Amino acid sequence: MADEIKGLTGNGESEGISRREMLRSLMWGSVGVMSLGFAGAGLASFWPRKVTGFGGKVVAGKVSDFKVGSVTKVAEGKFYLVRQKEGFLALYWKCPHLGCTVPWSPPENPGHFHCPCHASIFDMTGQKLAGPTPRSMDMMAVEIVGDNVVVDTGKIIQRLNYEPDQVTKA
Repeated sequence: MADEIKGLTGNGESEGISRREMLRSLMWGSVGVMSLGFAGAGLASFWPRKVTGFGGKVVAGKVSDFKVGSVTKVAEGKFYLVRQKEGFLALYWKCPHLGCTVPWSPPENPGHFHCPCHASIFDMTGQKLAGPTPRSMDMMAVEIVGDNVVVDTGKIIQRLNYEPDQVTKA
């Protein structure tokens, strides 16, 4: 009767699975689950995710939201949207000299972009006026889609000087 309680058969062998076999199965099962997780993560890297914000297309707003002569900071895309009479210009807020963030119209130099790191100064169009910077501020591709101003922050365009044909017509 004691043999039946312990789960032994008449020949002295235990029924079912041993503890060692159970632990081995759990270990290999865990290895299999982790391998599937790694394989899934590796395969997911081959499908691009929808990019928004910097590096993708950013809707800055409606054309009517921007007054002629305004400079609007768009933090999501890291650019300034300049509205001129002729149209729009998107200026990357990074200084071409050493990459400092260039603020618009600081108190010491109103009406200009003034780099706080090495004192480069740019006008409203991003044209270099003074300082050690090698060229004008970089710009981004702008397109008018319906009534929206869309800036492609993935297309940063280096330029030496401002040219009127760089403006996207509104």
